[in-house]
Amino acid sequence: MKLQEIVETIDGRVISNGNCRDKVFEAAFASDLMSDVLTLKNDDLVLITGLATLQTIRTAEMADINCIIFVRNKKVSPEMVQLAAESGIDLIECRYSMFRTSGLLFQSGLNPVY
Repeated sequence: MKLQEIVETIDGRVISNGNCRDKVFEAAFASDLMSDVLTLKNDDLVLITGLATLQTIRTAEMADINCIIFVRNKKVSPEMVQLAAESGIDLIECRYSMFRTSGLLFQSGLNPVY
């Protein structure tokens, strides 16, 4: 799925534009535990989380994740937007729960990591 398809599927709002406008994402992983995110070995991955902190952006950068969806109506800080922009990471805010967001993306063709 392309970024715009993801945003439309989850009724999301793009907060920070990285370099992923034309990138095709193959899979998604949902977690609030950043230690679990660091164990992933997938490319073209979307991270779904409710943990709206700078550490989330840093973890995504280390794991080569280029798109983060913040669920449960979590709001990103200006510092998060700045760090994401420097790292080329797209940030999306979504009002839905993690479960609903994951289900909508799965139903639309985005694969789970495992």
